[in-house]
Amino acid sequence: MAQLDPGTLVTIVTIVVATFGMVLGAILPAWVEGRAVLKALEGITRQPEAASNIRNTLLISLALLETTAIYVLLIVLVLIFANPLLDRFFPAG
Repeated sequence: MAQLDPGTLVTIVTIVVATFGMVLGAILPAWVEGRAVLKALEGITRQPEAASNIRNTLLISLALLETTAIYVLLIVLVLIFANPLLDRFFPAG
């Protein structure tokens, strides 16, 4: 690692961090969404007459939960393809 160019080192570290970020950004929202669906199904089972309200609330909350995974994907793609760290720490020129 000591023989690597600093720009290459920053790129490698960015890719590793982006990989871990994407893994966590995919697993955690999926787990939370699964828990939300489980609780909604339990609520519908207990009160079938409230199924419409629970379903509407569930769909809205699932959409909001999914945006966290999309934000993680967006940040990871920016880090990989338009790495701002390279320009900040190693200006061209």
